[in-house]
Amino acid sequence: MKFVDEAFIEIAAGDGGNGCSSFRHEKYKEFGGPDGGDGGRGGHVYALADVNLNTLVDFRYTRKFEAQRGEHGKGSDMFGVKGDDIVLKLPVGTIISDAETGEVLFELLQPGEQILIAKGGDGGFGNMRFKSAINRAPRHKTPGWPGERRSLKMELKVLADVGLLGMPNAGKSTLIAAISNARPKIADYPFTTLHPNLGVVRVGPEKSFVVADVPGLIEGASEGAGLGHQFLRHLQRTHLLLHVIDMAPFDDSIDPVAQAKAIVGELKKYDKALYDKPRWLVLNKLDMVPADERAALVKDFVKRMRYKGPVFEISALTREGCEQLVHKIYDHIVATRQAALPPVDVDPRFPTAA
Repeated sequence: MKFVDEAFIEIAAGDGGNGCSSFRHEKYKEFGGPDGGDGGRGGHVYALADVNLNTLVDFRYTRKFEAQRGEHGKGSDMFGVKGDDIVLKLPVGTIISDAETGEVLFELLQPGEQILIAKGGDGGFGNMRFKSAINRAPRHKTPGWPGERRSLKMELKVLADVGLLGMPNAGKSTLIAAISNARPKIADYPFTTLHPNLGVVRVGPEKSFVVADVPGLIEGASEGAGLGHQFLRHLQRTHLLLHVIDMAPFDDSIDPVAQAKAIVGELKKYDKALYDKPRWLVLNKLDMVPADERAALVKDFVKRMRYKGPVFEISALTREGCEQLVHKIYDHIVATRQAALPPVDVDPRFPTAA
């Protein structure tokens, strides 16, 4: 299935039914009075976060969605039937914004969450609503109210705890396959990954986190080189970025430090908030470097990068160093989640135990 993470649609809630102007006509009832009923409410349009979906491809070709209008009121005190609602099933992590202004309207962040995105119009009043002691035979009725109509842009940002960042062929797909249940396409040519992959990493019983692998980023992506910044949006909700570096490139003329700095520069151009996220260096493919040269190579790389954060030496192919990396990531995510929790109010009447 083609991965689609952006779509534009038109939605229209149902219009309300018109009220009815009618009078009771019955044998031996000369002045039966007004009996026109109200119109029915138009159908609403809802958005539902479906955990079984991971793409917006269903909205790439079908772009107009209209709910049913309400039925008109009738005589004999009969109200119109309300229009049927429609529910648009969207992947968890979808952002719904106004296509014209760009204003973010809704976000679907919880599985099963359902929100109203277009309200159906109310039904009009029939003439029975207007009868009174001084107006015994009203002929007035009102039309139904129109339903809301919107042009929407839907953008999918996958929900992951950790994002993999790096040049094409840095070994990101091999790494996510080594530590998680994801099985992405792996090959010995650039841009093997053409769409984001998600994998669940299980650290222990009831201990897990989600990692996202996006297509490789190259220098000049902001000008459209490679796949550009098309998929970097999927890293914006992560707690941690892993910058995967190929320490044994096929071409000896390639400088891993220059490539790494280019990636950091493109990240800063795209989004300052994404650039400021915690970012760890993961030096990959060290199994292809002679054991007696690894320490000097790593030390020289870190010195030239002028990097002060955590550095991990791994081989995604042989899984060397992957277990330690996974545990460090999980500890960081747990600490981040706990720091985000609101403070617990302590009752001063009951001092905490020492």
